[in-house]
Amino acid sequence: MKVGIVGAGMVGSAAAYAMALMGITSEIVLVDMNEALAVAQAEDISHAVPFLSPTVARAGHYVDLAEARVVIIAAGVGQKPGETRLELLGRNAAVFRSVIAEVLKAAPNAILLIATNPVDVMTQIATRLSGLAPERVIGSGTILDSARFRSLLGRHLGMAPQSVHAYVLGEHGDSEVLGWSNARAGSVSLLPLAEQLGRPITDDIRKHIDDGVRNAAYKIINGKGSTYYGIGAGLARIVRAILNDQRDVLSVSIVTAEVAGVQDVALSLPRIVGSDGVLSDLLPDLDYDEREALHRSASILKERADSVPI
Repeated sequence: MKVGIVGAGMVGSAAAYAMALMGITSEIVLVDMNEALAVAQAEDISHAVPFLSPTVARAGHYVDLAEARVVIIAAGVGQKPGETRLELLGRNAAVFRSVIAEVLKAAPNAILLIATNPVDVMTQIATRLSGLAPERVIGSGTILDSARFRSLLGRHLGMAPQSVHAYVLGEHGDSEVLGWSNARAGSVSLLPLAEQLGRPITDDIRKHIDDGVRNAAYKIINGKGSTYYGIGAGLARIVRAILNDQRDVLSVSIVTAEVAGVQDVALSLPRIVGSDGVLSDLLPDLDYDEREALHRSASILKERADSVPI
């Protein structure tokens, strides 16, 4: 099976590296306007796979994406000094118009996996431009935020984060909503379990974890300039669910008919992901404050997406 990646920068290459190490696909094709960069990333990854998997990583052009099951789009432009967020979105929409047309020409049956930020708005734009069904245009959404939430909860509880079930909803960004009220570890609700373990979730602990999830990217960017390992692994996880039809529950972003009273908006919810993309949504039980926060997040994303000329 083939997976394509358009955009061979840090996020695209980290996703390729994670997929190669996991051995979840037989072939990865990296496409980038900077052909030398795509070649260099593919060669570097190729030198790692003999230790762990038989995956073939190579550079190519759009035509080489033919028969790809999934194409990750990690292409985009950076913000210029003095440029507004809306102007940046408009320029990235123009990039996506060209990229998506070329991808679908080569691989019309591929599922598109959007990684470019702001990922929810870009997922909505990609859905409009592609004309594909919403369940086949998937944004990485809050898969990384949910992983951060579970990591910090697991660290506090003294257990593996894989045993913690907690989701971040809404925007991958400042308005995201941490689902405290439905978080669980094993088969037990979070708060009673924390008390059982002698590690209660106090207001200070909750504030610390919320801040750690919400501001993780800023901390990492301040230290090393950008984030890529976490999202690279998250993208690989989504691809594995699609290629193996695993029907995993992952917090990803797609255009959704209605969420918290807001219509036609791309944001993250827990969703079942399999070979045809998103198969179903799972809206968790939320308390009043979380429902209101999700409405605010959805409203912000809807306003941003509607303001971008396509």
